[in-house]
Amino acid sequence: MVARAETSTPQQQGETLDLDAWFDAVAGARSASEQQLIRAAMDKARQAHREQTRASGEPYLMHSLAVAEIVHHLNLDAEAIAAAILHDVVEDTEVTLDELEQAFGVSVARLVDGVTKMGHIGELRGAPGAGRRGGQSESIRKLLLAMAEDVRVVLIKLADRLHNMRTLRHLDEQRQRRIARETLEIYAPLANRLGIWQVKWELEDLSLRYLDPSAYHHIASLLDGRRVDRERHIEEVKQKLQAALAEVGIRAEITGRPKHIYSIWRKMRRKNVDFHNIFDVQAVRVLVDRTSECYAALGIVHGLWQHIPHEFDDYIASPKANNYRSLHTAVIGPGGKPVEVQIRTHEMHEHAELGIAAHWRYKEGGGIDAGFEKKIAWLRQLLEWKDEEPSAEAFVDRFKSESVEERVYVLTPQGQVIDLPAGATALDFAYHIHTDVGHRCRGVKVDGRMVPLTYELSSGEQVEVLTARQPSPSRDWLNPHLGYLKTSRARAKVRHWFKQQDREISVGAGRAILERELHRLGVKPANLEKVAERLNFKDLDGLMAALGRGDIQAGQVVGVVLSLSDEAPKTAQDLPIVHRRAPRAPDADNFRILGVGNLLTQTARCCHPVPNDPIVGYITRGRGVTIHRSDCPNVLRLKEEDRDRLIDVEWGASPANLYPVDIQIRAWDRQGLLRDISAVLANDKINVIEVRTRTDRKDMMAHMELSLEVADIGQLSRVLGRIGQLPNILEVKRKV
Repeated sequence: MVARAETSTPQQQGETLDLDAWFDAVAGARSASEQQLIRAAMDKARQAHREQTRASGEPYLMHSLAVAEIVHHLNLDAEAIAAAILHDVVEDTEVTLDELEQAFGVSVARLVDGVTKMGHIGELRGAPGAGRRGGQSESIRKLLLAMAEDVRVVLIKLADRLHNMRTLRHLDEQRQRRIARETLEIYAPLANRLGIWQVKWELEDLSLRYLDPSAYHHIASLLDGRRVDRERHIEEVKQKLQAALAEVGIRAEITGRPKHIYSIWRKMRRKNVDFHNIFDVQAVRVLVDRTSECYAALGIVHGLWQHIPHEFDDYIASPKANNYRSLHTAVIGPGGKPVEVQIRTHEMHEHAELGIAAHWRYKEGGGIDAGFEKKIAWLRQLLEWKDEEPSAEAFVDRFKSESVEERVYVLTPQGQVIDLPAGATALDFAYHIHTDVGHRCRGVKVDGRMVPLTYELSSGEQVEVLTARQPSPSRDWLNPHLGYLKTSRARAKVRHWFKQQDREISVGAGRAILERELHRLGVKPANLEKVAERLNFKDLDGLMAALGRGDIQAGQVVGVVLSLSDEAPKTAQDLPIVHRRAPRAPDADNFRILGVGNLLTQTARCCHPVPNDPIVGYITRGRGVTIHRSDCPNVLRLKEEDRDRLIDVEWGASPANLYPVDIQIRAWDRQGLLRDISAVLANDKINVIEVRTRTDRKDMMAHMELSLEVADIGQLSRVLGRIGQLPNILEVKRKV
């Protein structure tokens, strides 16, 4: 824990510092090699800073050791502690990075270099042009995360800022306010992003102390003035809750939760209430062993006391962006006084207190957990900007493509930073801005150029939405194979819009969608009333309306159609094998021949079945079993005497092969048409076996047949949808 009350930072004794006591507290439990590294760093820093003092008048070395102690409490390794001790020697003394590398190794030198570069962040905020982008503080925080070669750099810098804030009283008022504002805008949210709440809370409280001293001291005095009554009330809550949990066999650790002045101040402003109406002024924290016990404990809390409406958050089911997990609730406790209760496991609590640092454990020999290294791969972009990018504008431009893993950060034309999931599209952005903007979206510009609505956004891009006067979302936006929307939030907004539309229109649209999808895939419709029944709809119109509104996807309906399609062959003749290309030998697990085992199988080249197609087996003369689609024309033309050679076949649990399939395309001919189709196929990693094209010169109509290899019917549906979006394409479907 980063506890101020228990700090062991050496105090001045005459003209010397008691370094031994500090060393024992920080390095005493470490290995001999780690102790040697920390001792050498102490000696180097003492020599380098020997004539320097802080604004308080105390030796500069005391700051270096205080920062190192905070780093120690964050559970970092000996290299990080050594780098914390040395973090200012390159910036403020004649010592060079080369000297540090020779004396302490490459890793320590790189950590010091990274902290030095991060120290210039204040220059970025104040540089000319920095304010033109708006939302600059958030942009800088994201860039800070991207700039660290090693996550320890960020943690050392946070420790440095924390100690500077603890000693800020020695500076003049103007510098106090500037540093406090920078801390509140950049460093406290950065600690929050990494989940290091104990650092975040102290940085926020110290910032408020200098930015609004009257509010800070007013809240502090109110907290202090009612401390005895509050502690008595919390003790009563703890005892009653402890007994109730023990009665059902839940072993729990219950403590009073620390009160943070900035948090109280912010809630008072946000909710426009006074101090006495803030529920978490009196709060307890419950720590249990297992996640299931969190919810059991929540039920007991709500059984003991009345729950306050709208004061419950489940951050276990829906963790915060920094992976904070906990249950929060507020109840009317003993004496009618409100109490906030936080419930989480011990593991969740450790992460809440230390965040990303909770995963960092020094081992014997100083080794770092390789698994954790992978978890923080999103912090691996090293900055070399100081000498190369003299302006803030160039700095932001240079790193606009860097982002935290699984998130992208884009800018509005006004400079606001928008945080979206990785893979979010231009249309996702429009819906994130506002539901109505998404509904009326008719085009998007990215960095000044028009892009498709399916365009996948990258960090740092500026996005502008072009809107129509009237909302008119397309039902295609809900088709996952077309790639318009990535986020479930945006899809939910589109679905809600269609729910409000006329049912009759939805029924007609649903019928058109299903007919188009069945036609594209070459699937014969089954008894659609049975399909509706299988999908739990009262009637066929209900199914069609749901399909038209986007409540159910066409692929789901097609899947049921396929499962119900089991037509018996009606005509007769032997089944030819089309020898256009040597067939792939399917794995034995690809097909399950009912009642028979260990038979040679091959897929028919006349109809190209793919996984999830209804299929049937035909026992050939000397070539094992050939697998056909149930609606294959050759199967349907079988002679009566040959029907006995048909056997029941199912797809195996996990077909792993690629399967040939033919598709037909009809389009107005244009230059680059075949190239664009090939690009769609290449993007989906689909192999093309054969291409046959012809163009009618009278009407310039192009007719194409492509033989492809696909993994399953889902991949086929996806690629048909994407080809259908290309300019001049009139029809694309599976060849039957």
